[in-house]
Amino acid sequence: MTAHAHPAASRTGRLLVGANYHPHDSDPETWRRDVRMMRENGIEIVRLGHLAWDTFEPHDGDFRFAWFDEVMDLVRDSGIGVILDIAVRPAPLWLHRKHPSIDVVDPDGNRRYPNHRYTDDAGDPHFRAHALRFAEHLVRRYAAHPALAAFGIDNEPGDGPISHSETVRARFIDWLRAKYGTTEALNTAWAGHRWSRQIGDFDEVGLPLPGPAGGAPERYLDFRRFVSDEMNGYLLDLLELVETIAPGVPTTSNMWYYAPSKHFDGAAIAYSGRLTRAGNGLYPSHSLLDEDSLRGALFGMARIQYEATNPFWCTEFTTMTAAPGSIRRSAYASLMLGNQLVCGWTWQSMHAGEEQFLQGMVDWDGEPTRKLDEYRQIAAEFKKIEAHGFPYRPRAEIAIAMDFASQIAGAPFPERHDDQAQTAFDTVFDRNLDVRVVDPTRSDLDYKILIVPGMLVVDAAAAAGIRAFVERGGTAIMTSYSATLDADGQVFRSTRPGRLADVFGIRIGSYEEPALLRELVGGHSGNDEVRIDLEGRTLTVQTPRFDLVEPRGATVTGHLTGLDRRYPAVTVHRYGAGRAIYVGLPARRPVLDAVLETEIERLGVRTGPPVPAGVMARTITDRHLLYLNLDGVPKHIGLGREAFGVLGEQRYTDGFTLGPWDAELVELGEAR
Repeated sequence: MTAHAHPAASRTGRLLVGANYHPHDSDPETWRRDVRMMRENGIEIVRLGHLAWDTFEPHDGDFRFAWFDEVMDLVRDSGIGVILDIAVRPAPLWLHRKHPSIDVVDPDGNRRYPNHRYTDDAGDPHFRAHALRFAEHLVRRYAAHPALAAFGIDNEPGDGPISHSETVRARFIDWLRAKYGTTEALNTAWAGHRWSRQIGDFDEVGLPLPGPAGGAPERYLDFRRFVSDEMNGYLLDLLELVETIAPGVPTTSNMWYYAPSKHFDGAAIAYSGRLTRAGNGLYPSHSLLDEDSLRGALFGMARIQYEATNPFWCTEFTTMTAAPGSIRRSAYASLMLGNQLVCGWTWQSMHAGEEQFLQGMVDWDGEPTRKLDEYRQIAAEFKKIEAHGFPYRPRAEIAIAMDFASQIAGAPFPERHDDQAQTAFDTVFDRNLDVRVVDPTRSDLDYKILIVPGMLVVDAAAAAGIRAFVERGGTAIMTSYSATLDADGQVFRSTRPGRLADVFGIRIGSYEEPALLRELVGGHSGNDEVRIDLEGRTLTVQTPRFDLVEPRGATVTGHLTGLDRRYPAVTVHRYGAGRAIYVGLPARRPVLDAVLETEIERLGVRTGPPVPAGVMARTITDRHLLYLNLDGVPKHIGLGREAFGVLGEQRYTDGFTLGPWDAELVELGEAR
């Protein structure tokens, strides 16, 4: 059996439109109708197989693929490629019955019946053995099928509750033994002497819970690292199985690793290079007016892609009641971050189950909806532009540091690490600059600017990376709450920012709350608005806290004013060939904008095409520029030369007007 990949996946110079499809919901006559409609409407990829383990294996060891062979052959005959998800979550009920240790136990010790999808303990060895057995049968059967474009590695692997069963506790103890070796080392890392909680024997270890009543934060951080390691091990086992049985077949996923329920460290998979196409679902709100939700969805892409240079796949894409034109707008926005695939969730409006009222591209009776019209338009337009430098490959000179431990340990803070990272992303995004999310312990940090937004935990490797980055000429911009905890999750006893105080040339003491200081100057509290005098301009922002910053060699360039006294807010310190800038409050757009503006000019960072506010733009090739209007009013785009609009099929002599929420790819003529 020779493994291969459908041309839709193997050719990178393509832009693809697809659909998620659930053939186990219908019958062969419906399959034939749907596949015909897909082909007629420009669908080139169909994602199959997810959430259907017990359709393929209804009883232990009873594998039934014959019905699915017919689906695969039908899709092959239409010329459509298949992303075949390895449907190993949720586990079938028969597996829960055979091995109750797979059941999730809640923090109160109650065993949860698996009513909801993903109510499985993915670290359980019985679960893994059966999941890999099923995966092996599926992969062997379809590795050489001509319709196969890629295997999907799980679906939304970060979703589902964390189990607190006795078997989880036993595995956690094994993990702790391997990490610490002795209870003495464990007690040091966990501050066991505090409140008389020293561990005398590893068997005394319990499972910590989130929140102040659930145990010391050091213990909870280790528990979440353990859960993360198990999830990554499970995904890497699946990847190894596919690579062994079907070498050369691309892999992808709907990698929602940062789902709030079972958030794990997605950087491990991203930096492994093992996923041929990083992927996830793009789900901004259904509104055209909600630009913040679009930014949030695009940030989700960036934090899954990290520094991978292969094209991205949006293996799910919104349908439902999305405002007319919003799907198309999201599609073009995703292209500017390197996306190659827009795969609608879902083809048909759901008939049953948890999403039975979710509207798709065709209605419950098979009649097309307006969403199918929009996907057909996107498919036709992608064909027009794909030969002109797509998929786009971002060329970022600015990076945003993100750290799994900081996202877990920072939960009690007024503003989480990933919220600050979103603010940093938005600031760069609105300048039409490429940006990468990076893990500073894994990245070479080959950038000009590194934003470190509230990265609470800084271990030795992260500190060394940031130090070397500044020393060789980069600019690091760090915001409040950063470098507060060491790798164990304990506050640094040394001068903060921990391990980097000399790089930033400052000492961070404790913090103050503006709302309380206002009692001294206004006679009332509750107002957390502050003014910042920053290099000749006055900025007004709101913040629940700010750091007490003491210069230790750094120059103060910004002060907080309007409180009981002036407080240093922004400092700059020369270290080696670079600069370290500290902002003594959480990431705020006006402050980051001002700081970035200076550093972008000073460092010669490539700027995006000049456009009016509210327009996204990227230089795709030397001659091709992609524009997207995010606003509901027309915007004039000046070009300074003759050009041709590839989408509008018009010639422009002196720029053009981009309609509300419209897109255009411009091919430039010779300069005048």
